[in-house]
Amino acid sequence: MGKQGRRRMGSHALFLIAFFLCKFLAVGILDPLDFLALQSIRKSLHDLPGSNFFASWDFTSDPCNFAGVYCDSDKVIALNLGDPRAGSPGLTGRIDPAIGKLYALAELSIVPGRIYGSLPQSISQLKDLRFLAISRNFISGDIPATLGQLRSLKTLDLSYNQLTGEIPRSIGTLPELTNVILCHNHLSGSVPPFLSQVLTRVDLKHNALTGSLAPDSLPPSLQSLSLAWNKLTGPVDRLLSRLDQLNYLDLSLNQFTGPIPSQLFSFPITNLQLERNLFTSSVQPADQVTISTVDLSHNRLWGQISPMFSTVQNLYLNNNRFTGQVPASFVDRLLSGSIQILYLQHNYLTGIEIKPTAEIPVSSSLCLQYNCMVPPVQTLCPLKAGNEKTRPTAQCNEWKG
Repeated sequence: MGKQGRRRMGSHALFLIAFFLCKFLAVGILDPLDFLALQSIRKSLHDLPGSNFFASWDFTSDPCNFAGVYCDSDKVIALNLGDPRAGSPGLTGRIDPAIGKLYALAELSIVPGRIYGSLPQSISQLKDLRFLAISRNFISGDIPATLGQLRSLKTLDLSYNQLTGEIPRSIGTLPELTNVILCHNHLSGSVPPFLSQVLTRVDLKHNALTGSLAPDSLPPSLQSLSLAWNKLTGPVDRLLSRLDQLNYLDLSLNQFTGPIPSQLFSFPITNLQLERNLFTSSVQPADQVTISTVDLSHNRLWGQISPMFSTVQNLYLNNNRFTGQVPASFVDRLLSGSIQILYLQHNYLTGIEIKPTAEIPVSSSLCLQYNCMVPPVQTLCPLKAGNEKTRPTAQCNEWKG
């Protein structure tokens, strides 16, 4: 072979070396620590039958092109594990502690599936983490108190899991927190005070939380508060009076006591659920109530029913201790179809001015059973109202006395 041939072969070999080197460098741009962390995460998680989320996770190619992996330069900044489309079967397995090695991670989410085991303590090493959402899986154990080290965290969503133990007080100290969603777990203990002045949503419903809430335990920035289905006690009037940005409030199925503050009814709330507690007070809003659904049923509220409630579309005042006449404005709005649900059963009401021949619109429901009067119109009541039309006279006389 002549010199020219050897020269041609040499340049061809150099080209091949350069080509493979470029390809290797293209694959190897990810930080080695992130590369190894992703490998460990992949080994501990698997697609459930019907899911093929990990099909693109071929470690001979660039991990920044994997499904759910987002990079900035040579670092992973977001990890969204699982197919986000509705109805996707999700993933199973455990979350590997190596996840704490993705030091630049700002967002971590896992779609609903069958992830089990505890939340790794190493997540607290992700100092840039702003969004942590692992809901509707089977995560168990305690919420790591070290999550309080994630000072940039804005959203914490661990809802619909099997978490136990207390909500760490350290989480309440996170300064940037806007959303705390821990509903549908088995959490116990008290609700910690939340210090973040940008907090807008707290959802802790369906747990086993106990104790009372301090008047300053939640910030005025709060827009949505759900504490339903717990075992919380004590008064909340001073706390609620401060939360004038609320547009959703659900405190139902607890053991809260004391008065319901009248100013609550002037807040921009669209849905107010205070049923099945131990609230004891007369309820007298200052102005016409514009909240579309108000449920104050199953409490110990007393006094006359305020005409200010006649502008509510769905009103549940049943199973309380209200007395006197039902205001005429309720009848007018009921017959016009403006009121869709008016439940007044199981109180001590003595009258309502409505003609027996009055035609209540099909779209509206009225229940007056078990009061200190014979209902002037026959209406369909919910089954739980029972069969008795009127309250025994002895009970009515006793209440008057």
